[in-house]
Amino acid sequence: MRDVRLRLEDIFDSIEKIEKYSVKGRDVFDQNELIQGWIVLHLQRIGEAVAKLGREFHEKYSGVPWKEIVGMRNVIIHEYFDLDYDKIWDAASKHILVLKELIETLLAPPEK
Repeated sequence: MRDVRLRLEDIFDSIEKIEKYSVKGRDVFDQNELIQGWIVLHLQRIGEAVAKLGREFHEKYSGVPWKEIVGMRNVIIHEYFDLDYDKIWDAASKHILVLKELIETLLAPPEK
């Protein structure tokens, strides 16, 4: 079983993979199905890792919209052929930045 730190690293890795292509902009995203699929896959992975962090972790860091992150994963999994790519783009280009800052903070070594 993966521990919390490994799950946080998984989230961070997926964020970096999303950023690799989201920086190319919305036009490239709209025109490239491979980039769309790449970003959707990594949003799905983030949602899965967030879900596996567990309720206790979510409660400890209650300022983060964990439920919404997992909810997006559920939409991606269960409504794949009906995705709202405006929402996917917003998650990949805006909301992910806030999550990245939090994950960086949680992964930082404790100050002595």
